[in-house]
Amino acid sequence: MTIYKYILMGLMSAAAFGGYAKAQSGGLSGPSSVAADLQPGDGLTDPQLRSDFPRNVAPGWFAWKDGLAESGFKFNFDYLALGQWSNMDVAEDSAAGGMFRFYGNWAATENGSLTFKLEHRHAYTDVAPQNLGFAAGATFMPGTAFNDNGTLLTNLFWTQRAPEGGWSIQAGQIDVTDFLDIYGAVSPYSAFQNLSFNTNPTINAPNPGLGLAGGVWLGDTVYAVGSVADANADPSDPGFDVFDHGKLFKSLEVGLTSARDRIYFDNVHLALWHIDGDANKARAEDYGASFSAAWFVDNKWLPFVRAGVADKGTGLYKRSLSTGLAYYGRNTDAAGLGLNWAESATSTQTQFTAELFYRFSISPGLQITPSIQVIDNPLDNSGLGTVTVLGLRTRLVF
Repeated sequence: MTIYKYILMGLMSAAAFGGYAKAQSGGLSGPSSVAADLQPGDGLTDPQLRSDFPRNVAPGWFAWKDGLAESGFKFNFDYLALGQWSNMDVAEDSAAGGMFRFYGNWAATENGSLTFKLEHRHAYTDVAPQNLGFAAGATFMPGTAFNDNGTLLTNLFWTQRAPEGGWSIQAGQIDVTDFLDIYGAVSPYSAFQNLSFNTNPTINAPNPGLGLAGGVWLGDTVYAVGSVADANADPSDPGFDVFDHGKLFKSLEVGLTSARDRIYFDNVHLALWHIDGDANKARAEDYGASFSAAWFVDNKWLPFVRAGVADKGTGLYKRSLSTGLAYYGRNTDAAGLGLNWAESATSTQTQFTAELFYRFSISPGLQITPSIQVIDNPLDNSGLGTVTVLGLRTRLVF
């Protein structure tokens, strides 16, 4: 735990030091990234909020945070909890867990910033929500990110940007799922919970770890993003082991958007990826491609179509096809309906998944999200029949 102690001391020193407020966390930052979590309101220019909670019960705390933000240091603490209950006739038919996160961004220079995220993920029950399907011998993940992996350093990277915003580079402890093959409803903290509707489930994305990522604008509406990262990363024990084992994950994405500030709302892209095999990790070399098209209609409706295919299927699925519709309200409520077809490398059957959620925002700092998932013909355990999973997620930001 020594490394976490020094990281925390350094970040609090940065808060006292301040910085340039103009540098921001854009470029490679998608809806599940620190940059997005620091900006409430789903990117709406004029959100209509129901309440000012918890700002109205701790005005001094938030005034202090606002002062730091003006000097270039933005941060949040938040806590999320997820409970899920299924109709599976197995020993573990329900799961619950939570996560505590400390994350932020320090705009240290005019065009450079330091991003960090330290979190603790834990289960309340014997099985964490992320593993509810696996515990039943099936291959589906109804509670993405809600595992029991303990203390994790998931972000600690420097971002450098061109003065005119034409390119950006990230180096350090990165999470490739922050920017690879994403769309507006990708975040398991604020939107869909099933992995089928998060980062493409055919991509064998590594855990957050040491890596390098870069993004460049090829015009006003065309962009390219690439990354190289530690394929064997362990955010519970961050380090430089990649220089010893040399196993890497690589990705390249080229996309089209309507405008630079709409890159994750109006977006069509093709992504390619490759991961090195490692006998010590019982992982075969694999590669694949994914496609995504999502475009806002009337600035509130987000229809989407997403597909992916992998050679070996070392990710969750070998082939996947999703479609659906998300809704964003001016009161920062959100809703989504997703449908997915998938097959895995270990089974000849096909699986159908549906998820419906409604995120009720009392304020950007307090959200409650009920959901229902239906998994028909679960991969690797079709004997489960049609599985229904009811969920309730809460999030408090302070």
